[in-house]
Amino acid sequence: MTRALILLLFVPCFCWAGDVLNWPRWRGAGADGRWNPGNVPANLSERQPREVWRAKIGGGFGGVTVADGRVFVMDYEKSPERERVLCFDLAAGTPLWSVAWDVKYGKMDYGTGPRASVVVEAIDGKPVAYALGATGMAWCLDAVNGKVVWQVDTQKTCGAKVPTWGFSASPFIRKETVILHVGASPGGALLALDRRTGAEVWRAGGDPAGYCTPELIEHEGHSQLIAWGPENIQSFDPDTGKAFWTYPYKITYGVSIAQPHYSNGVLLVSGYWHGTKAFRLGKSPSEVSLLWEQEKEICGLMSAGLSKNGRVYLLDKNKGLVCFDIETGNIRWSDDNKLSPGGRNPQFSMVWLDESRDLVALLNSDGELVYARLGEKGAEEVARHQVIGKTWAHPAFVGNRVIARSDTDLAAVDLW
Repeated sequence: MTRALILLLFVPCFCWAGDVLNWPRWRGAGADGRWNPGNVPANLSERQPREVWRAKIGGGFGGVTVADGRVFVMDYEKSPERERVLCFDLAAGTPLWSVAWDVKYGKMDYGTGPRASVVVEAIDGKPVAYALGATGMAWCLDAVNGKVVWQVDTQKTCGAKVPTWGFSASPFIRKETVILHVGASPGGALLALDRRTGAEVWRAGGDPAGYCTPELIEHEGHSQLIAWGPENIQSFDPDTGKAFWTYPYKITYGVSIAQPHYSNGVLLVSGYWHGTKAFRLGKSPSEVSLLWEQEKEICGLMSAGLSKNGRVYLLDKNKGLVCFDIETGNIRWSDDNKLSPGGRNPQFSMVWLDESRDLVALLNSDGELVYARLGEKGAEEVARHQVIGKTWAHPAFVGNRVIARSDTDLAAVDLW
């Protein structure tokens, strides 16, 4: 029996939290960059990846997701100009279905395709896929056959305004709602739609749209939905949209992109132009205070960070991967752009490969999958493999496999 078939047979249905065989949303089942497949070889440097299948797709920055043996990705075709949601078989790469709609990108910067990842959840035991296009078309699709459950043009229906680089935040599922960061006017930085019908349930916040997927955190027994927009960092009740707190943070060019990071009562945001701010959260959801800020020495862009034992690992625009203390902002080391190419827009997608051994896996902007061990004094590269072409898109990690995309290809690679 082939390894791919074994992988398919043992995919459980709709039990995705903490499941290493599914990657149903951006950054994994927990939206926290934890892969930890549990069977990582001790001798990674001696293992050569094996490409299982490759499929041609169009352009896009949206990440890859996997659920119940199916791979989901969005792309863009220039002629006729349209966006698509594509679904492939995980084992063989066979196209299963696609849904397309007409778009007009006009003068959209980096207008090569959709930015958001498809998110897969279940309604009444049946998997559905939620997608948001770069111009604001929101979709709920039957994940098995692609049948349209509902669609909403958030520009026409909700007053959403497309930002410079297009809508980029992935849909976020909360109980019976799907939450979109689309800057609807008035008062809809976040827009909550009924998961079953697409009807508006609530809207919250006055910011225009940024590029950051909302982050759900649990602190002192309360859930907070963190939204980072071009003008404010805000906390909301994820069930009602009620605002808990707002902290002004106006961003040059509106580039609020990287997902906020929460650890042990500290919330951290990091941006390209104005650096990093860390906040201490209080006992009630409305309590927040600035813990420290660093405008020049720690400046993230697109890449979401990881943390362990009070230390954060984040891609800085100049230094490459940096390690710093979340309580103080003190930098312990940087890798001087060894793991990923430097330049104006450095990027990699990093996840925990084996958190117990301080091992990470990252897909850099050259399409190289790099294993590294995060130590006291720096990052030790373990191995490096070319798996796809140039990309900024987040891959999916399922079992021992990575599924990555570029502007022309989608590839599934067994890593050991």
